[in-house]
Amino acid sequence: MKLVSYKTEDREHLGVFINGHIYNLNSCDKLIPDNMNEFLWGGDELMHHARRVHAEISSGKLEAKEELFFELTAPVPHPTSCRDGYAFRQHVAAARRNRKVDMIAEFDQYPIFYFTNHNAIQGPGEIECMPDHFNKLDFELEVAIVLNKKGRNIKAADADSFIAGYMIMNDMSARTLQMEEMLLNLGPAKGKDFSTVIGPWLVTPDELERYKVAAKPGHTGNSYNLEMKCVVNGKQVSAGNMADMDWTFAEIIERCAYGCDVLPGDVIGSGTVGTGCFLELNGTGLLNDPNYQPQWLQDGDLVEMEITGLGMLGNVITKADSDFSILGLKK
Repeated sequence: MKLVSYKTEDREHLGVFINGHIYNLNSCDKLIPDNMNEFLWGGDELMHHARRVHAEISSGKLEAKEELFFELTAPVPHPTSCRDGYAFRQHVAAARRNRKVDMIAEFDQYPIFYFTNHNAIQGPGEIECMPDHFNKLDFELEVAIVLNKKGRNIKAADADSFIAGYMIMNDMSARTLQMEEMLLNLGPAKGKDFSTVIGPWLVTPDELERYKVAAKPGHTGNSYNLEMKCVVNGKQVSAGNMADMDWTFAEIIERCAYGCDVLPGDVIGSGTVGTGCFLELNGTGLLNDPNYQPQWLQDGDLVEMEITGLGMLGNVITKADSDFSILGLKK
């Protein structure tokens, strides 16, 4: 089942996407709230109602009215929080090799994450960035999950049952801002807080059963054979697979929930897949060829991310009409 959030006349709604059409869930079952946040807080019970509506529309038993005029938004427009993990060893190892430093042993000991700005979530369409963001502006190709249960001290063996669904994530990154502030060892802030893109819809775990594969040796949780790619202005620049995650989402949830509550509506990203950003690609290119020409996102670029079973997330990057510079405020 594919769940969507969308707007009509600036009002947000919750829908189901079936055979290229969107149907409003609340109009089919009044027990289902007309927004994603309330729906996620309803856990398995409301998910069961949505699955029943999906089955009845798909079979023709229910004649639902199709939405014709709408704006597709992020599937989870207002996350309770947003964390991003660091699950792909290939990406971490390549990035460190490109900086001429050894692979960090701690990567294989525990999964890590950081909190990003849950109020900067965006969906398909135009992404406006400030001029300073274009100083080495980057995409990051990832998978994200959202939770629909509250929990604390969750074991990895039980954690997959907390996942409501999966989405494509583009963790936008302003690399100059990021690299400057990370010299102070507090983590990314202004380099990451302006936009995190998710979409185009939320895919429930049952739709991915046919892609399920074993987790990597020594790891616990569901893993899926989902091809991942990113295309910029019609040219493919990244290729990877969700099955390459070394740390599973179940293991990441286990760490997130240690000693604190995780909540319905919490979004968690996988971290960047190998080859999944210009920072890594440029570093590898320069390491192999001193004449390599680095590439960064530019005003007007079309970024299209596609993941097997999760759809395609498309965005046009635009520059804000402003001369305000946070980089210019450095002492």
